[in-house]
Amino acid sequence: MDAVHGHNNLVGATIMPHNIGIGATRDPQVAYETGKVTAAEVRATGIPWDFAPCLCVTRDERWGRTYESFGEDPALVESMETVIQGLQGAPSGKDLKRNDKVLATAKHFVGDGGTEYGSSTTGTYTIDQGITKVTRRELEAVHLAPYQDAVDRGVGTVMPSYSSLDILGDSEGPVKMHADAVMINGVLKDRMGFDGFVISDWQAIDQIPGDYASDVRTSVNAGLDMIMVPYAYKDFHRTLSDEVTAGRISGKRIDDAVSRILTQKFKLGLFEKPYADTSGASAIGSAKHRAVAREAAAESQVLLKNAGGVLPLKKSQKVYVAGSNADDIGNQTGGWTITWQGSSGKITDGTTILEGMRKTGSVVTYSKDASAPTDGHDVGVVVVGETPYAEGVGDVGNGNDLVLSAADRAAVDKVCGAMKCAVLIVSGRPQLVGDQLGGIDALVASWLPGTEGDGVADVLYGKRAFTGQLPLTWPKTEAQLPINVGDSSYDPQFPYGWGLTTLTSVPGGGTSALKALAVAAAVAEKAGSETAGRAIVTKARLLVQQKMGQTITAASAKPFADADHLLLTRRYGQAVAKLTEAYRAV
Repeated sequence: MDAVHGHNNLVGATIMPHNIGIGATRDPQVAYETGKVTAAEVRATGIPWDFAPCLCVTRDERWGRTYESFGEDPALVESMETVIQGLQGAPSGKDLKRNDKVLATAKHFVGDGGTEYGSSTTGTYTIDQGITKVTRRELEAVHLAPYQDAVDRGVGTVMPSYSSLDILGDSEGPVKMHADAVMINGVLKDRMGFDGFVISDWQAIDQIPGDYASDVRTSVNAGLDMIMVPYAYKDFHRTLSDEVTAGRISGKRIDDAVSRILTQKFKLGLFEKPYADTSGASAIGSAKHRAVAREAAAESQVLLKNAGGVLPLKKSQKVYVAGSNADDIGNQTGGWTITWQGSSGKITDGTTILEGMRKTGSVVTYSKDASAPTDGHDVGVVVVGETPYAEGVGDVGNGNDLVLSAADRAAVDKVCGAMKCAVLIVSGRPQLVGDQLGGIDALVASWLPGTEGDGVADVLYGKRAFTGQLPLTWPKTEAQLPINVGDSSYDPQFPYGWGLTTLTSVPGGGTSALKALAVAAAVAEKAGSETAGRAIVTKARLLVQQKMGQTITAASAKPFADADHLLLTRRYGQAVAKLTEAYRAV
């Protein structure tokens, strides 16, 4: 089951924020808890195996799968891999027999998030399933890094990518990942020590150049242990047998594949208990599970701008709500929800952002297109963004772009022209809002928060503080893409790691305070204290953000973004030094 953000194909299940929102929380415990709930709900329907998590490192927001990634920084992706323990339990696999755990799948090996725009040859896709062109050093540092952590965490299966890998300078040219023996056998199994099994993606071996016998032979010899052939299984079985009989696939390779698969089946207890245990079904969509999703949604909200302290809202205020995504559970949950592509409308149970706001007891007027009179309101909330899509269907240039719809733009202009306003962007990736930013008082990246709109309302009304941070760089224009933390040229609308906070006193003291924090950070780093290190760097970040305000420049954005990467790699002293550089650049 592709349960990539909760048991997302099941009506009534608890739908979590998509991974990009989980990355925005910067909270490994949240990732773990969402995985735990997902596993319990999936196993309760008799399914012991989940094709998740996606460990892609997204590097270009034109990619339709951007929201399936935890972010653009491999260090951030690695920090969220606690989700694997949420799904599987102990790294040894000893918990897999439980009726609330599932076998996890690290996907898509390797480099699916780095495909070059315009390189795809799949239908009308522009970037998904294309070619990732990287140096060997970039491959190791960016795309391979999360997989070693997954292997160390005991992930049971790995799924290769539809995409191709072109390592610059090796003269091999692009190689389809399902045919890449060097990466699957050599790197994943031999070097990393992966002892689970490799499962192909849906009909993916058909994309390998050559006839069908060549596709089967090449993929199995490259290290694939199980092939997903939903329609051609009879042809596959016959062809595989022929290839083994002819000696083109060895018996040893078959034995290896079968033993890897059987090992995981034994860990899952499928032979002792061959029938599904659905005793946990009563907890599907339960209040306890939804509370986890609500907390995840709240922590995922990133406050990008808050001029005049518009947020949090007060319950005494009369609020005017507009926009296409204020009251649409389908848009709020995104792709991979009930159906592959997802769809707008009331597609499953949950609470929309508007419903969450109304449940606070605040006086709310709702007008989707902002056609209702705006007089007599204290503040406006306009919830805009994308409609659902999945995979290459969402690629920019394939019927999609990064610009708000005309109706959404009109709603923003009308409401923000009439009163103080907060704009929430419900989307799987950044939307280009630079030309309207000046007229917007508060701006929130809400991502795709799932079924629990109450979580969004919690931060809007101050029940919880805004604490989310950008998991990827927010660009000014599409021409800047790809743009990522660490780039030599870096001038975004909002840098990676940006995220204002509410209900928290921001430290003062300027450079003298930063000097003191630098000393404390060095001590925490030497002592190996992650809790202290993160707290110190967070104080420095909030101090610097306050000075940067809305005058973010290239000179301040680059060191600011670099600091967040350094924090994630536990280099707290260097992180504060970079934040000090950003402070001085303002």
